[in-house]
Amino acid sequence: MTLPTSALHTALRDLLRVHAPEATLLASVGKQVLNVRADAAPFETPSGELIPPDAWLDRGQLSWLTRDGALLGLLWSEETAVPEGAVEVLTLLLSAASAEGANREADMLITQLPAPTAWLNADLVFRQVSRTFLELFGLSGPDVVGQPLQTVFPGREDLVQSLTLAASGRASHLADEYALVPDRDSADRNSGAAGSSTGSAGSTATGVASTGVWLRGEARPYFGGASAGVLWTVQDVSGERQEAARLTALLDGLETPLALLTDTGTVLAASTGLSDLAPATAPAILGTPLWTWPCFADLPSELVRDLVRVAASGGAANGDVPLVSGGTLPLALRRSTAPGLLVAAGLSGRGAGLQASSSVVAQVLALSDAATILLDHAGRAQLVSEQAAQLVGLDAAKLLNLSLSRVLGELGVRLHTPEGDPVSIPDLRTLNLPLIRELLVVRPDGVARHMEVRATRVEEGNKPGTLLVLRDLTALRRAQAKMKHDARHDALTGLPNRPGLREHLAAAATPKTGAVVCLDADGFGALNAALGRTACDHLLIQLAARLNDLAGLHGGLAARLADDTFAAHLPDLSADDAVQAIQAALQVPLRSGRRDVSLTFALGVAHLPADITADAALADAEIAMQHAKRQGRAQTSAFHPGLRASVAEAFELEDALRGAIAGEQFTLLYQPAVRLLDGQPFSAEALLRWNHPTLGTLAPSRFLPLASRSDLIMQVGDWVVQEALRGRAKVRASVPKYTDWRVSVNLSLEELRRSAGLEHLMPLLAQQGAPDIEVSAGSLLDHSQDTLGLLEQLRIHGARLIVDDFGDGASSLTALTRFPLSGLKLHPTLTARLPSDERSLTLVQATIDLAHRLNLHVTAVGVETQEQLSVLRDLGCDAAQGYAITPPLSAEALGVWLAER
Repeated sequence: MTLPTSALHTALRDLLRVHAPEATLLASVGKQVLNVRADAAPFETPSGELIPPDAWLDRGQLSWLTRDGALLGLLWSEETAVPEGAVEVLTLLLSAASAEGANREADMLITQLPAPTAWLNADLVFRQVSRTFLELFGLSGPDVVGQPLQTVFPGREDLVQSLTLAASGRASHLADEYALVPDRDSADRNSGAAGSSTGSAGSTATGVASTGVWLRGEARPYFGGASAGVLWTVQDVSGERQEAARLTALLDGLETPLALLTDTGTVLAASTGLSDLAPATAPAILGTPLWTWPCFADLPSELVRDLVRVAASGGAANGDVPLVSGGTLPLALRRSTAPGLLVAAGLSGRGAGLQASSSVVAQVLALSDAATILLDHAGRAQLVSEQAAQLVGLDAAKLLNLSLSRVLGELGVRLHTPEGDPVSIPDLRTLNLPLIRELLVVRPDGVARHMEVRATRVEEGNKPGTLLVLRDLTALRRAQAKMKHDARHDALTGLPNRPGLREHLAAAATPKTGAVVCLDADGFGALNAALGRTACDHLLIQLAARLNDLAGLHGGLAARLADDTFAAHLPDLSADDAVQAIQAALQVPLRSGRRDVSLTFALGVAHLPADITADAALADAEIAMQHAKRQGRAQTSAFHPGLRASVAEAFELEDALRGAIAGEQFTLLYQPAVRLLDGQPFSAEALLRWNHPTLGTLAPSRFLPLASRSDLIMQVGDWVVQEALRGRAKVRASVPKYTDWRVSVNLSLEELRRSAGLEHLMPLLAQQGAPDIEVSAGSLLDHSQDTLGLLEQLRIHGARLIVDDFGDGASSLTALTRFPLSGLKLHPTLTARLPSDERSLTLVQATIDLAHRLNLHVTAVGVETQEQLSVLRDLGCDAAQGYAITPPLSAEALGVWLAER
């Protein structure tokens, strides 16, 4: 149905016209799936599903338009390659227009795999499986994805060993196994998982009817960017085994010694002539290795074992094997027509065995489902299976009795390497066989297929022929290419990720020049909470588009390293020019719905000289960015070697901090406070110090920011509270005059929240009484119910809650009424100008009056002179602390000082 023109439809057509005029777009818009071309009106697809037509999968180039794992559209071009710019700009437009967040891209990709396929990570945990894999084993997605291999297929140590070998980097062919799998019709009527189990056909433990099948597997390593894993493909070779049964019937009564083996040497079928060579007292048994058959002398026959090994590897295997009855049997082994099968022929006369086996092979080929072509000694096609004809896109009748090398070229078949380089069609008579090669075959209709071609020598009378076995790898290679792309690109923005940027930098032209800039959005976590994930994703996509345009303008590359962290390589700019270019590109606000959102960024830049590696340049830029973040919002930092030393020092300091508590390197000093009315001490503020073994005494400002970035801040806070309680108890016990002595500790609300409000210390606080808690005025801007409940809980346990540093920075007067406060401490800057500065005098007087009207106790901090003490007393201030009274004291010195007063 043709749809009325809308602004979105017009925009999609215009973008196609400019960026990809020959392409067709399937786009998910709301609840519709539209078919859009540059030269026609858009229309709604009949199915309403975002599924590519079969023709799109067989030829041309298909690109996926995705955002955050959601499939937004499919862009296909039959003749020309789809430009990357078209993919990026259409993805941006559909991302802005789409409200659907379903993650369908991976499901769509896997659904297209015709072979049962599983993708596992390096730890053999299932990452994704094809629909055909689930159907084959009667499993469901939730039973498999995210589960270890041993959980899904318990007791399969052989399978674990084979896939472990592939995970270590070596392809592995799994031995054929007879397995019970759920009958497909029965499985549709029943739910539940059923694994593979060896046995006869019947019913599985779940009650679902099962069918016995022969399975053959292959495990191949997969490496992509920072990820590694295993691709496990499974093939139902029951038909091949049925052909073996047919072959047994063909071999029955044949006097020539012949056998069909697996590539591991197990005998599947044998002629009467071979079975009769065994003694009547020790008959041969099918299903056992050929080298253990009792017809041979010196069991097990190492010669036969070696012949099997050579033939399985693709070579020609011939040898005279001693028989138990005396004499020898000339034995030749070679690959059969089907992958994984060998033919063993005993030469009872000149060429007789091979000629007989060739006749049998031809009959098996005619009945087989394998894509095979049998050539005579002149390279003429004597047999072409239907499957082979379909793969090369030709009628089998056009190939018979003609030279295959010549007729393929005349009919328009072209060969390329897997990388796309043209390859001439060889004269098959001159090839060194056996041969295994992967080719990109372009059929006469233009469809390109990845194929594995196996060529082996067969005997036709006294003249050698050639057997070609074709295997279609197209779906597997497409899946591998898609996974390789995804491993190097960010799903949301389409930009390269960190591995992609590192590859770009490593491959950049020599000498490497320019600059690498890293940027991180300031306060993006809070913005995400305020606007929501979807809106912030739109902002990130816009940001990525600007950086990508800028990098493309200068011949470089933009990348997304983490959530809101990006990087750009600008090859032809200096460090200063690169920063200016980035700032200019980000100066205009981003759009979220109908509102403008102005973001600021921490920028770090590193010069990229010819003598520095790509990894080092990126690491330098990130170090500079982290330094800029520590300086505040909208800061820029250029890398210099001192920054690396600073980061290393911070790391070493944080590492040493972990052992500071256990090593008893922390200590508390106490700053007493006195009542100005009578000059008597009544409490002390606990001040944390770190006695570092090499750096000396460190103030909290040196190490608490490091602790706050991890769970160390909770450990430090616990130690301070417990040590302050011990110090308070010691004063109360040793100086009888101060039985009501109080101690206060500085804790931020964030620190309290992260430690669950010191919940694990509540029994101790309930028993001994909590210390007084000092919180900064700025932290009280948080008026959440959690904060109120937290402070109220501490107050119940005896804590007095005091606002510290009041009168400086961000403060809220309403917080003085909303929180259960007992007092406040004036910031030292308010008392520093007393008594000479009249404005400071007025401000302190007003603050004291306001606090008293709210029944809050006022303490002046940083009092340095007796004159300041006198003025504060006259202004009505309740208490004071500072060097005018005493400097901070150790616990022992505090006890002595109190005893003297």
